[in-house]
Amino acid sequence: MIPMAASPVASLVQSVDWLAIAPPTIAAAVALVVLVADLFLPPARKPLLGWIATGGLALAALSLLPLLDGDRRTFCLTGHPSVCSYVADPFTLVIQFLVLAAALLTALLSVDTIKDHDLPAGEYWFLLLSSAAGAALLPASRDLATLVIALEVASLPAFALVGLRRGDRLSSEAALKFFLSSVAATAVMLLGVSFLYAATGSLHLSRVATTLTDLPDPRLATLASAGVALTLVGFAFKTAAAPFHFWVPDTYVGAPLPIAAYLSVVGKAVGFSGLILVTVQGFPSYADVWGPALAVIAALTMTVGNVAALRQDPDRAHSAVRLLAWSSVGQAGYLLVPIAAAGYLDDPAHAIGATVAYALMYAAVNLGAFGVAALVARTRPANRISDYRGLYAQRPLAAFALGFFLLNLAGLPPGIIGLFAKVTVFSSAVDAGLGWLAVIMAINVVIALYYYLQWTAVLFRGAEAPEGRPAEQLAAGTAAPARARIPAALTTAIALAAVLGVALSGAPQAVLRFASGALL
Repeated sequence: MIPMAASPVASLVQSVDWLAIAPPTIAAAVALVVLVADLFLPPARKPLLGWIATGGLALAALSLLPLLDGDRRTFCLTGHPSVCSYVADPFTLVIQFLVLAAALLTALLSVDTIKDHDLPAGEYWFLLLSSAAGAALLPASRDLATLVIALEVASLPAFALVGLRRGDRLSSEAALKFFLSSVAATAVMLLGVSFLYAATGSLHLSRVATTLTDLPDPRLATLASAGVALTLVGFAFKTAAAPFHFWVPDTYVGAPLPIAAYLSVVGKAVGFSGLILVTVQGFPSYADVWGPALAVIAALTMTVGNVAALRQDPDRAHSAVRLLAWSSVGQAGYLLVPIAAAGYLDDPAHAIGATVAYALMYAAVNLGAFGVAALVARTRPANRISDYRGLYAQRPLAAFALGFFLLNLAGLPPGIIGLFAKVTVFSSAVDAGLGWLAVIMAINVVIALYYYLQWTAVLFRGAEAPEGRPAEQLAAGTAAPARARIPAALTTAIALAAVLGVALSGAPQAVLRFASGALL
């Protein structure tokens, strides 16, 4: 009797590590639960959807705890256990924590915004959870196809969230600009990915990196170079790096404030984590190309963002949100500095750790600043910077919180973590020999001090209107925010952001050591 050969099908069946993929899976599953529950809940019970979504995000964040024991890999090539599409390593876990914690704070900010603006609750929560699931998937992605899919899953729901205020012209324009810029970025990125696949014959980052080191045909080398450049341009759009930042201010102004906060933190985390993966893990042999390119983009981004923030008129409608938008562009420039430095270092882990540490600080305090802006917007919908005059007299705790958040962003005490994060980013540029970039960063930090301190000073000035304010505005009471009840969810979000900022400031060196460890 001839023995039967073993079935080849068994060797092709992959085992799925459900624990490793739990964070994005839970967020996606709760999104479906919310969508279905919305069909059956009466209008009076719709607020329950918000608490289901918040609980789902908290559960997704807690599912990170069992993964702290070490690297987990799944969806690997048969016979090649080291070539995988999903990896839960320290870098993945830190970014997933940042994304899910930021989404959780966004959910708390959103509970009353949905009610105040009469937004469709079911659609809102489904879109937010879907975007969070894509954002949590991206840092674990280790092949170009999964990276692009995760990026789009994170981005596509965000378009709808920005334009969810039906009938609002600013919201519609913001959604359109955001959509067009993101579609252009995706198209450019997909073209670059297709070039890389044609040149290397693989989509997995580890294999792409190996193949790019020794391409036998000069024509393939040219094709690969074009692919690398186009892929980087696509991620530059996603990170709002200059000159691809034009959509940011109008999008933030037109979006509901919690969504503007979400885009400023989670959107950047998604873009920067993708950029880190493709540069450090996918294109290390092209470091002499992307290192200088990212250094120039970093210098341009921080300068454009800070100069534009400096020129904001305090009496212009939505000037507070516009300043935060331009500030986020400037902060993106700082975040790019360590990634550029990684192109000049033999061991890029320390430089990448500086970006992660800065991102953790930025996420906490920027969400807190948007939270206070959402509080003020409840009584001052125009949200001018001048509307914050006398906030200390009306709401001292909110004024102290916003002052703390702004000083952190400026890198001044008592926000110690902001100062340490900026010093770490500055040091990464110096260590890489990018002295000129360190000088430009120092100049931009000084520029940013002016508008951050100017806004902070407004909080503690008297409530009288500034000279030249029209009498009808005085009569309308625009000199100081009116006192009204603060919703519990909004209070909780601001308090959590403040507590996290204080905790980070209490142990800045521990945070930096943690982030500068064996990431990637």
